[in-house]
Amino acid sequence: MKRLGIYGLTELLEQVPAYQQVADSLRNKQNLIRAQIIDEGVPFLLSTLWQDLMTPMLIICPTTEQSLRLTERISAWTEGHGEPIRFGESESLPFERTATDNETSHQRISALAKLIKPGEKAPLLITSASAMCQTTIDRQVMEKTQHNLSVGDEISLNDISSKWDQMGYQFEATVSTPGQASRRGGIIDVFPVTSSLPYRIELWGDQIDSIRTFDPQTQRAIKEVQTIELIAAQETLPIFLDGASMDRMLGRVDLSNCTPEETKRINGEIDLLLEGNGIEDLSLYSGFFNQGNLLDYFPEDGIIATYRPVDVASSVFDIEERISQLRTVKEERGELPFNFPSNHTLWREMESRLEKHKNKLVLIPWGSDDLVIQDIHVLPFSSPPRYMGDVTKMADDMGEFSTSGGRVIASTSHTARLKELFSEQNLTASFPTDIPKLPESGTITMLKPGRENIGEGFVLNQRGNRLMVLGDTEIFGMTKRRRSARRHNSQREAFFEEISTGDYVVHVEHGIARFMGTGRKGSDEKKKEDPDNPEYLILEYSQGDRLYVPLEHLDRVAPYVAPMERSPSLTRLGTQEWSRVKERVERSTREMAADLLALYAERELVEGYAMGPDTRWQYELEESFPYEETEDQLSTLSEIKDDMESKHPMDRLVCGDVGYGKTEIALRAAFKAVMEGKQVAVLVPTTVLAQQHFETFSNRTSAFPVNVEVLSRFRSTAEQKRIVGDLKSGEIDICIGTHRLVQRDVNFKELGLIIIDEEQRFGVAHKERLKQMRSEVDVLTLTATPIPRTLHMSLAGVRDMSTIETAPEERLPIKTYVSEFSDDLIREAILREMDRDGQVYFLHNRVYNIEYMSEYIRTLVPEVRVGIAHGQMPEGELEKSMLAFTNGETDVLICTTIIESGLDIPNANTLIVNRSDNFGLAQLYQLRGRIGRSSRRGYSYLLIPRAKSLSEPAERRLKAMLSATELGSGFKIAMKDLEIRGAGNILGAEQSGHIHAVGFDLYTRLLATAVEDLRAQQEAEKAGKTAENIIPNKVHVDLRIPAGVPQNYVSDLTARLDFYQRLVKTDTEEELELMNNELRDRFGPLPWQASNLIYVAKLKLKSQNMGADSIIKTGEKITLQFPYEVSGMRPALTKLLGNRWTIGNKQLRTTVDDLGDEWEIKLLEDVEKLSAFQTAMNERLFDAVAAN
Repeated sequence: MKRLGIYGLTELLEQVPAYQQVADSLRNKQNLIRAQIIDEGVPFLLSTLWQDLMTPMLIICPTTEQSLRLTERISAWTEGHGEPIRFGESESLPFERTATDNETSHQRISALAKLIKPGEKAPLLITSASAMCQTTIDRQVMEKTQHNLSVGDEISLNDISSKWDQMGYQFEATVSTPGQASRRGGIIDVFPVTSSLPYRIELWGDQIDSIRTFDPQTQRAIKEVQTIELIAAQETLPIFLDGASMDRMLGRVDLSNCTPEETKRINGEIDLLLEGNGIEDLSLYSGFFNQGNLLDYFPEDGIIATYRPVDVASSVFDIEERISQLRTVKEERGELPFNFPSNHTLWREMESRLEKHKNKLVLIPWGSDDLVIQDIHVLPFSSPPRYMGDVTKMADDMGEFSTSGGRVIASTSHTARLKELFSEQNLTASFPTDIPKLPESGTITMLKPGRENIGEGFVLNQRGNRLMVLGDTEIFGMTKRRRSARRHNSQREAFFEEISTGDYVVHVEHGIARFMGTGRKGSDEKKKEDPDNPEYLILEYSQGDRLYVPLEHLDRVAPYVAPMERSPSLTRLGTQEWSRVKERVERSTREMAADLLALYAERELVEGYAMGPDTRWQYELEESFPYEETEDQLSTLSEIKDDMESKHPMDRLVCGDVGYGKTEIALRAAFKAVMEGKQVAVLVPTTVLAQQHFETFSNRTSAFPVNVEVLSRFRSTAEQKRIVGDLKSGEIDICIGTHRLVQRDVNFKELGLIIIDEEQRFGVAHKERLKQMRSEVDVLTLTATPIPRTLHMSLAGVRDMSTIETAPEERLPIKTYVSEFSDDLIREAILREMDRDGQVYFLHNRVYNIEYMSEYIRTLVPEVRVGIAHGQMPEGELEKSMLAFTNGETDVLICTTIIESGLDIPNANTLIVNRSDNFGLAQLYQLRGRIGRSSRRGYSYLLIPRAKSLSEPAERRLKAMLSATELGSGFKIAMKDLEIRGAGNILGAEQSGHIHAVGFDLYTRLLATAVEDLRAQQEAEKAGKTAENIIPNKVHVDLRIPAGVPQNYVSDLTARLDFYQRLVKTDTEEELELMNNELRDRFGPLPWQASNLIYVAKLKLKSQNMGADSIIKTGEKITLQFPYEVSGMRPALTKLLGNRWTIGNKQLRTTVDDLGDEWEIKLLEDVEKLSAFQTAMNERLFDAVAAN
């Protein structure tokens, strides 16, 4: 039986007479129907109509925000019946040269495709007025390009590739995002914009042999399908406009008003378009080529519902006024030709088209002036009371409502808490997981929501069928934000993805070099003649010396990453220089590992205070958190609680990006300590941050008897004196403060927990004072500098660390635009943020003319309030300015990079960076992290000087910024740079020098080895064994057979290097088998060289426990070389291996002939036998030692 979730309530509305009149009028297509309804009831009404009438429906909202919100709310009511489709809008205005994002374009095209081929359910489309006005791909072009491919079809690879190219697909080496395609021999990959997974098509001759979906991250095939559908990947496709029309349209452009530079630029672009080539600023010309409109796709018999028509018109007129201003300004400046077409259709034209549509519904909120019109259907909805956590009042109301025969249904995340509270109030309520049938009248039902979010609740006042629906918004004053399932990027450590010719690398044995690419040894003639000549990494050392590294030794080479203040010097080959450096670093890491282990052991001996388990108040506090916790937050929290409940003092470091929820974790730990009657000190680096934390802590603990205070320079001397006294007497539970908190006069009565935010920003003296306080109380340190995972792993068990890597709730990826400096763009960006009541950071990194810049912004956008913040201001003034911005008293903050650290202002969601070409990638990334911290989308505009050619690295950095819209993507190198600073902060200054000497990667390897060795030694000593046999032996294998991945098989260098690198790290046969299948799957049948490579890797794996040093084949002879004598075991070995092998002093020898035809398989079998034999011997030896 189909169970009802909350969406099953729609049948109650179907019994309401006013609703029936609306539905009947729409069924009879009575042209225009008006209904009056409160905002809270709109999602419920529209989803009921759609499910009842089963007709296509288009809902027009005034703004983007409203269309997003309505889509989310309606999907709660239609769950199980189908999903609403959203038709989005591009955020750049016409005539702007900004690179728009593909995501919106793909989403619009997918929506149109669902209108052309609706499937079983009638489509329900939600859009905003401005999205409708933006022109799109012509319907005929859309239908002409749409095609299916099925197994067994005959296709020509060249034809299909050129067709996809025309449809806007981009050909790349590997396919990872929608709108990409890739071609390798007889295999072609494509990621259609309507699909959630890409497809791999394999050909046999010209026939499609198989089609499979594959994982874009691992590139491994998932399952076979029979048919796939492809549609255009871009809205603007010039190629489909016939030559004559294109000539005519582009020829009409009147350049008489343009400046000479602009005339040259536009003529150049038009020439390229006429020749059929692509251009960078294609969106600027979309007015020529986007001939379609949403209404061309919407069926004539569908219902068009306009939500708040007055607001719809005024929001579009605002936009149209801005577009016309922009046109005038650009025309006067000579940047835009006079008759340049726009991709925005005027609303009055849209209205006249809507007029002709037969079936229209207009929804007007309460209290509109339209009451004079008689034919309005008034729907009996009203708003429920808001209880804001007053459960007693809610219980009374619910009891009264249900006694009079009404049904109460609440969708709340806090069912457990309400269950307790209701039993105290003697109120009967049911708490089912879902509703199998409509609840009886006079009952109260509490449901925990799934993915859906109904938003605000409502009351349906229908005699005999009254219904009250409540959400968390009404009950507690806030709703837990649901997480949308975002596609996770699995971080596969691919070193060489980011490496390009000329970058620094470090070789374990030979030192720092420059990577010169890959190649083959010998003269060009020899290289060409001999395809089996293996491929090498070419490294250039000091004085032009070159080292050729076989690709199967890729694990010896790592990218050199270190804080880049200065470039490293290249090592000289053939000298002792590198071994000395490496030895010095190894010694230092060993000392450090010993110190850390000693410190750790020491802490294990100290007795601290063991706290009890969580109290009921703790649960209540945690339940009232308005967001859903991420898995990382929960695991970190349980680690912290375990530490606090153990008898040893806690010393834990929590790393996580700003806004990833560290404050909430600190708050919960502090509350736990307070519940035990302990005091908590929270140390922060800046006064502004102290104030922010104080407000957060006070708000979250307001329902409990917890006394929170802040001690900083914002407090008068008298207040400071009072606070210091209260701390001593134990009046204050939680005290938040700057370094003022660690001064000598501050004493606590019963200090139980210290929380330190951004420890690296405190001075040495403060740290010493903290160290003294540390020995007996719990300490929790927070840092926003990301800590490299490799470092985290290598310090596992010597330093308690937790990392939070999941972005919180509804964080949307930040939209990034790179654009030339332009008044209009800056004005537009600021106004756009003002329109949604947000704030803007304008970053200008020059203090000497920052005042001039603020005047410039004031003149440009006179209606905004401007503030200034830079590091050379007197501290009091800087704090005032920052506080004014935090409290929303200024709209635009003109600032230097001082904003990099620590301020969390969810309302600031636009960042404009002037002269972005002067910043490093890591810096741009960290600055960009200041915005997009709430559920609103953040926009960053990176401005570059006009008509100035950028330096190569600057261009590369800005390109990387553009590609990195996904949260935490594409930034491996930038992140590495930041991470290394973070590593320096954790390990101390001396270690930073060592990191610089050998590069970060090698450093962490050495550190991990040092920690492992020491620990192994300690454990072995405890068990009375020697630590020799703990680390498996690496065997050198050289069979003199060509083994490798040929270039003509995997042509993309990145993919080849990635494969070698993973092969080197493989340590199980299952992984090898997976790699074998992946190669076959992605690139077709394995050539024999690649099969040899897999075989050699297998042999290495199997021989690890055998105890041999090497397996070498010279001519026909095969030799296994051991580091110890084997001749004493001759009888046992002969019995094991037979007469095929000759047993020498430290060697086993055989020949290819002795092993027979399939000598490779025999060799594998014998090696396996030897490994098993060696393992058994070792075990007997240990048992004998133990017995003695």
